[in-house]
Amino acid sequence: MRHRVAGKHLSRTSAHRRALQRNLAASLFEHGTISTTREKARFVRPFAEKLITLAREGSLHARRRAAALLGDRDICDVQDGVPVKTTTVIHKLFSEIGPAFADRNGGYTRTIKLPLRRVGDNGQLVLLQLVTQQSATAPTKAPSSAVSASPQEAHELHTPTSETPEDQTDEDVEQK
Repeated sequence: MRHRVAGKHLSRTSAHRRALQRNLAASLFEHGTISTTREKARFVRPFAEKLITLAREGSLHARRRAAALLGDRDICDVQDGVPVKTTTVIHKLFSEIGPAFADRNGGYTRTIKLPLRRVGDNGQLVLLQLVTQQSATAPTKAPSSAVSASPQEAHELHTPTSETPEDQTDEDVEQK
């Protein structure tokens, strides 16, 4: 029985779970999106969102707490075949990711199911990614004028004009 046993164990020891959580969160902050199993994504998502909340605060105390929870891994780029340190995960979290979510009150990450399965154990794969403001997968809202327009006005908005491109002047083209 699992009485009063909270959280997922993921068939790992506590030290292995903590290392997995830190590595997945650091990779998410470094790359912006990672592909992992559904269970691991559900495991790391609350941890990553708490770290982003700390980054939104931006104080020295929050930076030290995030470094204690996550560790401060280097981010390297390969230039001329040699790895070169560009920044750290904590610096990127507090300088780029935190300010990007300053006006958002939660829901910093999302999971998208992939049609692929893992070869070894047939596990469900998902994309865990940071939510961006201008996302191609996010639904767009209709203009407020089209929503509040009557059916006849909506028909007039979507009815093409009878003018041919030759009949239009430069001012008409600029207005559209």
